[in-house]
Amino acid sequence: MSMTGRGAFVRYVRYVRHVRTLGVICVAFACSQAFGAPTSIAVMNCVLIDDNAAYNDAVTNRIQQTRIEMVSEALREQLRDTQRYRVADNAPATGLIAELGASQDLNACADCARQVGRKLGVEQVGRCWVQKVSNLILNINLHVEDVASGATVFQRSVDIRGNTDVSWRRGAAALAGLLAGSAAAGSATSGISP
Repeated sequence: MSMTGRGAFVRYVRYVRHVRTLGVICVAFACSQAFGAPTSIAVMNCVLIDDNAAYNDAVTNRIQQTRIEMVSEALREQLRDTQRYRVADNAPATGLIAELGASQDLNACADCARQVGRKLGVEQVGRCWVQKVSNLILNINLHVEDVASGATVFQRSVDIRGNTDVSWRRGAAALAGLLAGSAAAGSATSGISP
């Protein structure tokens, strides 16, 4: 190979490396735009709406309280696992949550949730409730709002069958998946269970 041919070859190799590097940079940029940074969210503790509460004994109430705490944490954990959300620790807002909850139902007070969201410095805040019609028919609901505007970002209900830890966890996983899916699609989703 002559020196001129060798020089052209070296220039060609450098050119290919630059094009490849530029391609990698473009792909990385496109992926970062598609997935973006995780959205910060606070998820309020879920509440239970039990249509048959008057008939429950102390053991049933204790089991249900344990499940409602479990499903609250399961929902937060599932959202963290999607890597689309940075889930806030609610501890810094404990005082505010207690103060607001002393005078009203936090789940019915949208502005209360946004106040908690502002206190925690998050972009979105979610309110969750489980409605128990019977031991066979339950649904888990999630309503997510933009903290700054109050606009509904997501609202879904997932029907679950059976009043067990497993069914409640599956319901939380389904809601987290639906929320992550709507975030990936970049659209507000509103509706009833799929």
